Formats: sequence, structure tokens, C-alpha cells
Amino acid sequence: MGHALCVCSRGTVIIDNKRYLFIQKLGEGGFSYVDLVEGLHDGHFYALKRILCHEQQDREEAQREADMHRLFHHPNILRLVAYCLRERGAKHEAWLLLPFFKRGTLWNEIERLKDKGNFLTEDQILQLLLGICRGLEAIHAKGYAHRDLKPTNILIGDEGQPVLMDLGSMNQAYIHVEGSRQALALQDWAAQRCTISYRAPELFSVQSDCVIDERTDVWSLGCVLYAMMFGEGPYDMVFQKGDSVALAVQNQLSIPPSSRHSSALRQLLASMMTVDPQQRPHIPLLLSQLEALQPQAAGQHTTQI
Repeated sequence: MGHALCVCSRGTVIIDNKRYLFIQKLGEGGFSYVDLVEGLHDGHFYALKRILCHEQQDREEAQREADMHRLFHHPNILRLVAYCLRERGAKHEAWLLLPFFKRGTLWNEIERLKDKGNFLTEDQILQLLLGICRGLEAIHAKGYAHRDLKPTNILIGDEGQPVLMDLGSMNQAYIHVEGSRQALALQDWAAQRCTISYRAPELFSVQSDCVIDERTDVWSLGCVLYAMMFGEGPYDMVFQKGDSVALAVQNQLSIPPSSRHSSALRQLLASMMTVDPQQRPHIPLLLSQLEALQPQAAGQHTTQI
């Protein structure tokens, strides 16, 4: 159940017999905090995610998130450096030590450009989309779905490669819903774990006899693609205005006209945003289409962001 951890001299901790120096806070959520730490054994920076665990279920979920990370050794999925559970009286903190990405997230990149009145180019979008799809392909191949894909959950590496993070909402890809009780339980779970403006239509009103599969990620991927193309998600403003996202996603998305994007990219977006999940493409098909759209052959210089 993890490794020994202790808080030592002021501002340092030991994880896996290695000492880390606290540098600064990076962010916080409802029940978690992320700190920037430096490994005194190697001089590298890391992100230390601390999850407050009030109950046994919280500890199990944190352990499961660590287990999800350990399933993958893929350049487009965030790796776990170390995991441990720390006791604090009757409560616990789960600590996930993760690589630090100085460029931040895809959303940071989109915002930086938007502040200058710019957008990602189509070549940049295609490169990013390819990496995101490869990460999703690896997740789906193991029988899981990410379930909370969004620009803030995609890190950008030093060479511009996208890296999927926050695997805490991952669950089995194929769910056969049988009965209204199971449908309502899944709907409630999605309301808590899947960001509303990137949540697939089938998760807003789960039918009592249906199949939910990994194509919820394809819908979310379409929302991410839209954000890369237009600087915000298709339903971000709906949510911010207080209007019903659940209602908005039941209608086929109207893609704004734009001279920046090819018809092929717009068609790709439209296919991802198909309301009926059974008509939505799987990742392998999208990958084959994307590879055909790549601007340059393998081995040649590619556009960096």
C-alpha cells in the first residue's frame, strides 16, 4: 500500500528513500493540492499531488488512481514516479509524485495564444490531436475510458507533445446498463466525475437499458478539438451563462465558419460531436484519418507549439 514517507527538516519530505524540497504551491482542488518539489538526489522538478482522504473509500480511490497510472508506459500518458499513503491522525493523505511540465496544460497554451489574439495553427492542432488520440488508444486498448478529457487535463511536454493526466475518473470502457437504479447511479457518478461542458450527451440522461462505452472520450475529444480551433470549448459559454448544457448537447453542434481550418478538419470535428454514441467513430478510425491528414511525412520537420 505504498512506501514509507516522513516529513523531515523544514520544507523537505522523503518518498521512497529520496528527499524532496518543497518549492511552491502549484494549485488546489476540492480535496487535493499540487506542490512543486525538487528531487535533491537528481535536481529534477516534480509535481506532488496530495489527496485528502477522509474515509476508506477516499483511500481506495486514490490507490486506484495510482494503479491506473501504473498500467501505462506511454509517451502520451502521465507516468507515476512514486505513490504513498501518509497518516495524519484519523485521516490520511495519498501522495502521488508526478513529472513536472513547465509549459503547463493545453488550456494554458490556448489562453496564452488567445491573449495575443492568436490561435493554434491547423498543423499544430493535427500534431496535438494525433498524440492525444494515441494516448486514448492505449487507454481504450486496456478496456478503460478516461471519462474526464479536457484541455486542463492535457499537459504539454518540452517538445510540444500532449500528455494525458488526471486518471482519477477512469473506469471500465464498456458498461451495460440494466435497470433504472444502475442508470441513475451512473448518471450521478458522471455528474461528480465528468466535467459538465466536456461530458458526452449519453451521460446526462442515462437510459435504463443501454450501453455506455469508450466513445464518451471521443465526444470529449471533439470538445477539446473545438477549443483548439476556436479558443474555448463548444459548451463553455453555455455553462458560464447558466444555461442548460444537458439540453444543448442533445442538438447537433453548429460549427462556426472559419477560413483557418480545412474542410477535412471540420468534418473530423463533426464526426466526434455526433450526438448518437453508436454513430460516433472509435479512436482507431480517427487515428487512421488523422495520420492521412498529417502535413508532412514521418522523419521530416514537424510544427512545434
